[in-house]
Amino acid sequence: MLNAAVIELSLDTTAEAAAEADAALVRSAAGGDGDAFASIYRRHAGRVHGVISRLVGGQGVRAEDLTQEAFVRAWQALPKFRFESAFSTWLHRLAVNTALMELRSRRGGPRFDDDEDALDDVGMADSAGQATALSLDLERAVATLPPRARAVLVLHDVEGWKHEEIAAELGMAVGSSKAQLHRARQLLRGRLGDEA
Repeated sequence: MLNAAVIELSLDTTAEAAAEADAALVRSAAGGDGDAFASIYRRHAGRVHGVISRLVGGQGVRAEDLTQEAFVRAWQALPKFRFESAFSTWLHRLAVNTALMELRSRRGGPRFDDDEDALDDVGMADSAGQATALSLDLERAVATLPPRARAVLVLHDVEGWKHEEIAAELGMAVGSSKAQLHRARQLLRGRLGDEA
């Protein structure tokens, strides 16, 4: 029991240290220090790219472009950052909003709500380990969900948003958010079940 408490305290201390380091870098970058912003980029690019990739469906080049766009927006907005929340939280929200704007812009183009993309290479398990294969299968399956269902699933189940927040952000009713989440989960069960 003592070991768990020490580990938890260590994690809290590490999180505090990371937040303090971010705050110092943000202050420098807001003052125009490009090296400080490069450090911010290196510290957060993986997480930003991950959430954007999940929201837009794992489209490699487009997810890379949107990651860059999120960091450009962060650079532009940095002088206005008020330290009311952790910088990582603010940047993460900015990344989510960048991806959601991309999804909204697709409404006028290819179908946004109900496209049933074909499931491509789900189930390509390698002999290195089932956990890695399962994780890749899940990522691929999530990427094949219809965009709105995928966005609700990622925001609710991965990012921890409430249905009210999702509904407000995506411009839908709370009931629609719940229905899209149910739909996404059902589709995932079917797609992952087909592989078992």
